[in-house]
Amino acid sequence: MTAIPKDKALDSTLSFLREGYHFLPQRRKRHHSDIFQMRLMGEKAVCLSGEEGAALFYNQEHFQREGALPRRILTTLMGQDGVQTLDDAAHQHRKALFMKLMTPDSLHQYSTLVAETWRAYLRRWEQLEQVVLFPEVEEVLCRAACAWAGVPFEEKDIKPLTRDLSAMIDAFGGVGPRHAKGKLARHRAERWVGKMIDQVRAGKQYAVEGKALHAISWHRELDGKLLSTHVASVELLNLIRPIVAIGRFVVFEALALHEHPRCVELLRTGPAQYAEWFAQEIRRFYPFTPLLGARVRADFEWHGYRFRKGTLTLLDVHGINHDERQWEHPHLFRPERFREWNGSPFNFIPQGGGDYAHNHRCAGEWLTIEALKTTAVLLATSMTYEVPEQDLSIDLTRMPTLPASGFIIRNVRATATPVVPIATAPTVAAAAGCPFHQ
Repeated sequence: MTAIPKDKALDSTLSFLREGYHFLPQRRKRHHSDIFQMRLMGEKAVCLSGEEGAALFYNQEHFQREGALPRRILTTLMGQDGVQTLDDAAHQHRKALFMKLMTPDSLHQYSTLVAETWRAYLRRWEQLEQVVLFPEVEEVLCRAACAWAGVPFEEKDIKPLTRDLSAMIDAFGGVGPRHAKGKLARHRAERWVGKMIDQVRAGKQYAVEGKALHAISWHRELDGKLLSTHVASVELLNLIRPIVAIGRFVVFEALALHEHPRCVELLRTGPAQYAEWFAQEIRRFYPFTPLLGARVRADFEWHGYRFRKGTLTLLDVHGINHDERQWEHPHLFRPERFREWNGSPFNFIPQGGGDYAHNHRCAGEWLTIEALKTTAVLLATSMTYEVPEQDLSIDLTRMPTLPASGFIIRNVRATATPVVPIATAPTVAAAAGCPFHQ
């Protein structure tokens, strides 16, 4: 039996909070191993990295998600008793609810809604002295998400709903006030959505068949029972919240276009596939989720290492996406690298890995990619703007992170170039992680 390399620190929790996205990659290099162990919040944790480590992590015979997510994540970002906490038949049945909403027509509808909403906001941005892109993009995506999901809203609902969803997302790496803000935001959002679901079931609120509000309100579990109002509200937010989370990637798109002007021209005149390569490189290059967790189902051995039942196991998401063994010059931004990507479900895992049929592959991944393709083209072709001097640094000790300024633009002007949503049928290159699910 081979001993798993062990970190010397008595507990690494504070180091994780100090080092952020670098925490696991630095320890992989320190131990010269894709497997090592440490203690986090007083608990033993085994850490996996590399493509082979990711393949092991997503082996459902060995690992489960139940009990892996800390309560502080469930009470802010994910919600309790949602699809992310399920395993086996229960997970597959609940996941199918989401997959049925991700048809090619549905993806096209969402891309169209994003483009139309963006152009409406663009008219207002033209009137402003300057625009902080991050909160504006979150609001654009929130509006589009509600319309796509069939969630009715009044104008007064959008800004507070967007703020609450944003606070829930921001809380996943926060402590103290950030965590408390996210927890309160989830309570408000679940109450708002839960009331709507109750009204649908009572026949007091119309819900469009085929849309998420209708599907989730009337979804039945394996035992034939409707979801509780609480769980139904969690699952509806599990569609809307991750779409708002895409806003961070959209701001990273704007940053990439600012720092790599050649990408603007390639989005305008390059090959048809370039928008997808660009979207994928955004998700690979820029940080979102540093790690994911699971627990060992039962004792097993792997490459001579012994895994004990119940052991918390962490997957090095950020490190795998920047692994020099898989990606040539991983710290350079190169969308063209996806021209030759092999489509592996384990070497590119922005927010999760595995295959759609058997593992915990994200049900909303195609929607994420289509949203990013659409917003990339919108940024490159539907508007002109200036980027004034500002702090565009990215703090990799903060999770989730963002350019410090939120990306400020000035002198925004709409162009005459028409923007056509470019939603397509799912491709092999669409097969890797998103903010919806692990």
